[in-house]
Amino acid sequence: MAHFNLMTAGVSLLAKSFSALSCTNSLARCTSVHPVSFFLTSRGLTAQAGGPPKRPLNGYMRYVVQQQPTIVQQNPAIKITEVIRKIAQEWRLMSAEQKRPFVEDFQRARDQFKLDLKRYEAKLTPAEFEQQAIERKQVMAKRKEIRRKREMNSLGKPKRPRSAFNIYMSEHFVEARGLTMPAKLISLMDDWRSLLGYKKQVYMQLAEDDKIRYKNEIKSWEEHMLEIGREDLLREQTRPKKAPAKKRATKKEVKAKPKAKKTATVGVGKAAGKGKTAGKVTATRSKK
Repeated sequence: MAHFNLMTAGVSLLAKSFSALSCTNSLARCTSVHPVSFFLTSRGLTAQAGGPPKRPLNGYMRYVVQQQPTIVQQNPAIKITEVIRKIAQEWRLMSAEQKRPFVEDFQRARDQFKLDLKRYEAKLTPAEFEQQAIERKQVMAKRKEIRRKREMNSLGKPKRPRSAFNIYMSEHFVEARGLTMPAKLISLMDDWRSLLGYKKQVYMQLAEDDKIRYKNEIKSWEEHMLEIGREDLLREQTRPKKAPAKKRATKKEVKAKPKAKKTATVGVGKAAGKGKTAGKVTATRSKK
């Protein structure tokens, strides 16, 4: 069930992101570049009341937000990835003079953000300030993990094995009942629960075969990562164990050892002294 909830949440987030980029009015293309400060304010990109101020978009992202509705309107069937690729190419070809309004808007918004952040942090209690620091660390760790996953995908890391239901869903998704993706998922789950045992067994066997495929591919991939010196991308259970570092003697231990030798030497000296004294006494007695 966790897979279904995750997929539903991902679809919902994708839909919200697309609608957020598609709900603005059409603006001019890069042939006549205009500032977009009024545009960003109307889109609710300012700080929320009572919450921390939001970081402003940089110059490039401001250009993306401005140009995306026009491209979508002119090409309704275009994919969002193609839209971003097209805008990125336009941005690279723009002159510094054309980019200047967006860059200047970003610099002004950044200065205002710093002032708002100082005022916001001045109002926080020590406990709230500490909580904010913890949340920032969590966000940074999440971003780092996302970048790590993207890097592994770019290096050709094999996809994880699919479950029996995932294989069933990929085969029957098109003809599944429902108009929306969540509705189709619900109908597929119902069909999977009512599927006869011997039919389920086919997909369970396919899932087992996919596990073997993943096991072989991930082994080869991790061997290649070792060859190119990327041990940090390996799984923890396959990462080579480092030899335990030798424990260095502390200053106290270093100082204690000579003292022990000195004590032993002194003890031997005293014993030798006592022996000489005893020898003298014996010699004196024998003369008498």
